[in-house]
Amino acid sequence: MMYFDHAATTPIDPRVLQKMQPYLEEKFGNPSSIYALGREARAAIDNARKTVADILKCTPKEVLFTGSGTESDNWAIFGLAEAYKKNGNHIITTKIEHHAVLHSCQELERRGFQVTYLDVDANGFINLDDLEKAITPQTILASIIYANNEIGTIQDIPAISKILHDKKVLLHIDACQAPGMIPIDIPTLGIDAMTLNSSKIYGPKAVGVLYLKEGIKIAPLIYGGGQEFRMRAGTENVAGIVGMAEALNLTMQEQDQNLPKLLKLRDLFIKNLLAISGTRLNGDPVRRLANNVNISFESADGESLLLRLDMEGISASSGSACTSGSLDPSHVLMALGLPRELTKNSLRLTLGHHNTEEEVTRASQIIASVVEDLRKA
Repeated sequence: MMYFDHAATTPIDPRVLQKMQPYLEEKFGNPSSIYALGREARAAIDNARKTVADILKCTPKEVLFTGSGTESDNWAIFGLAEAYKKNGNHIITTKIEHHAVLHSCQELERRGFQVTYLDVDANGFINLDDLEKAITPQTILASIIYANNEIGTIQDIPAISKILHDKKVLLHIDACQAPGMIPIDIPTLGIDAMTLNSSKIYGPKAVGVLYLKEGIKIAPLIYGGGQEFRMRAGTENVAGIVGMAEALNLTMQEQDQNLPKLLKLRDLFIKNLLAISGTRLNGDPVRRLANNVNISFESADGESLLLRLDMEGISASSGSACTSGSLDPSHVLMALGLPRELTKNSLRLTLGHHNTEEEVTRASQIIASVVEDLRKA
């Protein structure tokens, strides 16, 4: 099998699993219990929180553990909207957000909030003038994806943050695809809230982080006990939290050695696939994630392409993993202005640590052959 869908999920790093193992077996205590087993579990969470905070260059109190990136996005959107609704009811986002943000904003519209969905250009970038013009006295929050999960385009978050903060508007970013690729430290970004996801960085699934700047109010996500500073009740997933912290730590430690390899493989993949006639690269050719390749093929049905590649042992996708069962065209590619046919004939290939040049070369040959067959058919 050749696996090229790391934007959907990554295999767990054996070192991460080893770190988690004690908390799945003998160190099973409830972190809220006062006896030794409980204190041991509580210490593990505290240490994990400090690890994440040190990487983000924030304080441990600003790190909230959740059950997924989607949960973190939902909490940021609903929690901040609820906490600041006395100040206004207007929210800004973009047309290329992950559905965890888009659907949350659409639900807020049903609850009486006003939402502006910013257009993007042909490469997936928002216009900063459009952002500034969209701000009104009622604007309380903007949620903008840092690096797009489908096309890899990287937004200029520091510039976006300055515009919003000059108007006293909060900024949340979805940064699930960012760790190990681009900066995620808070002083560089200048943000108020940020979503991270363990399953994208060789950690366990069903664990996320919401960074929330100290002093920013947010409505609780789950009511009950006193977990997560009394804002997300429920017994913590100790092993998962430990695993996420270790995965993030390893990802950042090894970034310098992994990035050059990924860039080389990405550029080779793009070069090989663009050599096929009737192809188009989606997203910016330079300001994109080091592991992201998104190509559209004329006259080659995307669903058939994925099925044929699966038969050849290639795992890929046509867009977000959350919409992989949908026959609708990608909302991200539609926002770029692609013709409807091309949006349905797209292929997303996202690289990981274990991919090789030989795999990329072989996969390129197979894709070219399958595209040719589909066009003949």
